[in-house]
Amino acid sequence: MSFASLGLSLPIVKAVESKGYLTPSPIQEQAIPAVLAGHDLMAAAQTGTGKTAGFTLPILERLTNGPKVKSNHIRALVLTPTRELAAQVQENVFTYSINLPLTSAVVFGGVKINPQMMRLRKGADVLVATPGRLLDLYQQNALKFSQLEVLVLDEADRMLDMGFIRDIEKILALLPKRRQTLLFSATFSDEIRTLATGLLNQPVEISVSAPNSTARTVEQAVYPADVKKKPMMLAKMIEQGNWQQTLVFTRTKHGANKLAAFLNEQGISSAAIHGNKSQGARTKALADFKSNEIRVLVATDIAARGIDIPQLPQVVNFELPKVAEDYVHRIGRTGRAGETGHAISLVCALEAPELFAIERLTQQVLPRLSLDGFVVSNSVPESKLDTRPIKPKKPKKPKKPREGNAQNETANERGESSVKQGNAGAAKRSGHSHAGKRHRGNAKGGKAQRGKAQRGKAQEGKPNSGNRSGDEAVQGNSKKPQSHSNKAKNPSRKPSNSSPQPNQRQSSGRKSDQSQTQRAPSNRSGRKPSRRSEA
Repeated sequence: MSFASLGLSLPIVKAVESKGYLTPSPIQEQAIPAVLAGHDLMAAAQTGTGKTAGFTLPILERLTNGPKVKSNHIRALVLTPTRELAAQVQENVFTYSINLPLTSAVVFGGVKINPQMMRLRKGADVLVATPGRLLDLYQQNALKFSQLEVLVLDEADRMLDMGFIRDIEKILALLPKRRQTLLFSATFSDEIRTLATGLLNQPVEISVSAPNSTARTVEQAVYPADVKKKPMMLAKMIEQGNWQQTLVFTRTKHGANKLAAFLNEQGISSAAIHGNKSQGARTKALADFKSNEIRVLVATDIAARGIDIPQLPQVVNFELPKVAEDYVHRIGRTGRAGETGHAISLVCALEAPELFAIERLTQQVLPRLSLDGFVVSNSVPESKLDTRPIKPKKPKKPKKPREGNAQNETANERGESSVKQGNAGAAKRSGHSHAGKRHRGNAKGGKAQRGKAQRGKAQEGKPNSGNRSGDEAVQGNSKKPQSHSNKAKNPSRKPSNSSPQPNQRQSSGRKSDQSQTQRAPSNRSGRKPSRRSEA
């Protein structure tokens, strides 16, 4: 089958053949006729399968016979997750449209926006953009979408992983509803299908490879290594193998900078590429790598999106990714278009769980190899292939409506009231027990107070010039117990030298209780009579 048999015009076929492609790939065989027929498309294809040409070629064919683009307008929009991928797609669009009267442009962040605004004044038939910069240009009135015919979401799964869903929703609200939409993703996850439900209209589904499968043209191997010896092992591999183009993946930006600096010290020309680098530095590093001016490009997962080198021979996982699916994306950078590639992973003992997850995902046990001169202190344990199917992630449960929340709040209030009632009952029962204790304590306290009053009468006749009056005692220390101020409340009472009779003791005790009860409200300190049992 040839490209001409798929319905493409001669100018496009010549442009494709000039790139060395004579027959379409499986994804192109299925996608190109569907797009030319005007259907919405939902395609699952791994990196390196030719999916970019799968949507670029039919879009150019459709736009050839359409109206001329107006100022600040676009006719086709391609959204990508990263700047590098946007630049790569734009390069393909420019190459395939070289013989057509069509224009194209690319916009992304990290560079000045004014030149992009000036470029869009003439309009563009095809615009490749990242979501954030596209919204910025729209807010600056540099873009209009009334002429839009086709929308493409490239690597939609990565867009969702990077948190672009809100920006995508904003962009979709700006676009005309009558359009053709193409969605390309590595897998059909639940999140992708949820996005496609509200985005596509009766789409044609295409899947050209098993999910999470690796290309047969890529030879994979694992080299057990100690963490501290990994940099030296990599340098020795590059020198012994005389590798001229090697793409190395690290987990962190700092790790990429550190490794690139080490390789340069060893005489191996290297550069790092990641999100903290300026767009100029990223573009230069990628261009130098493609032109073989540097031998090693150290990259993070996100920055590596869009690195398309037809004959990249080696990919090295300096550190295994936390997510097993990223391993498939990494090694997909080599072994493209039927070429042979090598994927090597330097794995320490701590990375064994990540290695087992990758082997389970790809359903193959990766061979373990060793490098002469390097003895591993903590070897990676051997693994047995786990053939159990991986359960898909459960979709997030939608939030309950407000009515349900109100019912829950009512139930909670009922629960709280029942708890309060239970606490009140317990307090009431506790109060009864405390009251019984107070009653018994008051009975004992009455006898003690009657004894104190009787002794106070006997002592009133004794001279005590050093004692202060009751009023002075209250003013000097308002925290003294009430019994201290009762001794001198009636200084007019005459002392009696005769000892009282038993009947008189009882009556005097009752009088003392009565007088104490009457005086209690007139306590100058404002405090109630202290009762230890109540406290």
